[in-house]
Amino acid sequence: MTNAGSLVSGIEQKLRILIARHDELQKAFHGKNAELQSLKKVMEEQQKTISRLEEKIRTFKLTKTIENKEGAAEAKERINELVREIDKCIGLLNT
Repeated sequence: MTNAGSLVSGIEQKLRILIARHDELQKAFHGKNAELQSLKKVMEEQQKTISRLEEKIRTFKLTKTIENKEGAAEAKERINELVREIDKCIGLLNT
């Protein structure tokens, strides 16, 4: 009986250790998950910033093209592209 009791006691002790380790791992998981969500938000903000900066670069290039009076075809193409985008927006608003 003592042998069975010591086996049960050993199993209980190992089970407590496993439960404690499980709790630690869950806490670590939740911490990493929160960090992941935070990094995703940062990445989305950076993507938005990149998009805004790319649009500014395109606008800057267009103004430089118009100022230099070179690349008139490129300027016309960009203007036509902007007009098409505006038409799409108007179409979406009308639906």
